[in-house]
Amino acid sequence: MTNRERVIASLAHQQPDKTPYQIGFTQKAMAAMVAYCGGNDFLGDMDNCAAGLVATPGPKCQAISETVRQDEFGVQWDRSIDRDIGNVCNCVLPERDLSALELPNPSDPSRFAGFAERCTAAHDAGRFVQFSIGFSLFERAWTLRGMENLFIDMMETPEFVEELLDAICDYNVAMVEQAVAYDIDAVHFGDDWGSQLGLLMGKDAWERFLMPRLARQYGVGKQAGKFVTIHSCGKVQEVFPQLIEIGLDCFNPFQPEVMDVYEMKRLYGDRLSFWGGISTQKLLPYGTPDDVRAEARRMMAEVGRDGGLILAPAHGIPGDAKPENILALIETVNDQ
Repeated sequence: MTNRERVIASLAHQQPDKTPYQIGFTQKAMAAMVAYCGGNDFLGDMDNCAAGLVATPGPKCQAISETVRQDEFGVQWDRSIDRDIGNVCNCVLPERDLSALELPNPSDPSRFAGFAERCTAAHDAGRFVQFSIGFSLFERAWTLRGMENLFIDMMETPEFVEELLDAICDYNVAMVEQAVAYDIDAVHFGDDWGSQLGLLMGKDAWERFLMPRLARQYGVGKQAGKFVTIHSCGKVQEVFPQLIEIGLDCFNPFQPEVMDVYEMKRLYGDRLSFWGGISTQKLLPYGTPDDVRAEARRMMAEVGRDGGLILAPAHGIPGDAKPENILALIETVNDQ
């Protein structure tokens, strides 16, 4: 089987010949690995299963300074501390007023220039192709309005929050409607809803503000015959039944620090697949290579039984992960 075939089988809850895997690094982890290994030859030992493709950013995306970049929504990100994503350092919507909000043009023909060729190249390499929208709904709203402001808005002016989320949802739907015309396998949405204690906004607010719009976004992909995958950090398993109801196929990052990954398989494994599962907070930084090998083998045997698993670190590997543990993970997933 190719990696693409393995992922498709897993998401269809069928047993692939091998458990597909995906391993990604933060900049600090990559630098540590290169230093430890004396180069990046270790990358040649990795056979990641998926390619995440995005549309071309709009004209607002630009460097403001050496450490600050502006995305196409006008949000500025300071990367002086977090070099991978950054911290929001401006407020596009300081008031409860959308009259001056300018979302990017989803119909700009340049957005999908060369996209077909990128899909073909990824498929030719045996990869499962996802069209990805990061910071897709709740995250996009708080980056524009400010997180504290948005939570206050949910309590004081819920109609404003719904209007803002509808505008963002309209944009996402327009993007997905274009993407599904290409030879992609899945639509992927990134949208962190949780802390390690639970949903940031609580379940009632999640169901009111997010669930109907998520259902609309997911529906575009499902109607086109594509898989739908999401990323949400945190302890959010209380909404797994609702996510299944609105069409989700696969949940990432599947953090063992906040959920029992084996119990999640028992509860939802016939209806939901999981992407992740390898601890980046405990196992990779503090475990031993033998610990990593044992946990990866157990994950593949138990969570990967009858499909339903793309094995991966629960996030991009952080800089404090031990290089010898990362090498043990690569060795184990290849030794199937």
